[in-house]
Amino acid sequence: MNRILLIVLSLATIFGCKSRSTTTTVTETPSPTTAPSAGIPNINETFLPQSIAKADKKPTLDGKGLEKSWSRATWRNMDQVMVGEVPSKEDFQGRYKLLWDEDMIYILAEIKDDIIIDTHADGLDRYWDDDCLEIFIDEDRSGGIHQYNHNAFAYHLSLDDKVVDIGVDGKPQYFNKHVKIGKQRNKNMIVWEVGLRVYNDQYYEKSKDNEHCRVKLEKGKQIGFMVAYCDNDTSVEREHFIGDIFIEGDDKDKGWIDASVFGQLNLKE
Repeated sequence: MNRILLIVLSLATIFGCKSRSTTTTVTETPSPTTAPSAGIPNINETFLPQSIAKADKKPTLDGKGLEKSWSRATWRNMDQVMVGEVPSKEDFQGRYKLLWDEDMIYILAEIKDDIIIDTHADGLDRYWDDDCLEIFIDEDRSGGIHQYNHNAFAYHLSLDDKVVDIGVDGKPQYFNKHVKIGKQRNKNMIVWEVGLRVYNDQYYEKSKDNEHCRVKLEKGKQIGFMVAYCDNDTSVEREHFIGDIFIEGDDKDKGWIDASVFGQLNLKE
């Protein structure tokens, strides 16, 4: 079955959704934010592509970001609100920078948050309503629907280092082996230093061996990518969801369904 048919079937299945509950009734179909670009359908072109440098040496993922290679990377602000109102600077500030090598993409993220909480003991229960860092990646920048497939991934990184996304069966699954996490916390500041293994759309979590689906990164590769943060200040639901990519329209919380709203990474030396 080719990818076009899979996307059509996925659209028919979800026909839009306003909640991250896998049992929510469908209400709206996600749509591309821009007209299709030549050769690549339905890709968000609102933000210019990020060109990211190759690490001279593999970072030590300890949340310190002391490696010399990080000085070659540029900070990118997380200031685009996808859920909630615009938070005050006292409530939330976020930024991140990136490196890569053949093995991983590396993310150094600084999060300032006045209240940092994790209220759900079960890591698979309403994980998006706890404070967590979210990394979206589309290995081949193909865009399109990924809610119940691995055309793209939406990794939720919890404060206790669990990594969650929705599986092909429509249920939340742990993807801890995909992401290596190091953190440092000082009062209301958390520095995340993360290594992200990249998998293609053939990944199937019930397979005994997915190593053949892991992608070796190389110069010139283009990847769909976005980073965001779920911010909860003791409410039943998160108050804010803030990322780095502008998404058009009233419903901006589309990244967990539609990879077409991601930005673009270009890997350089």
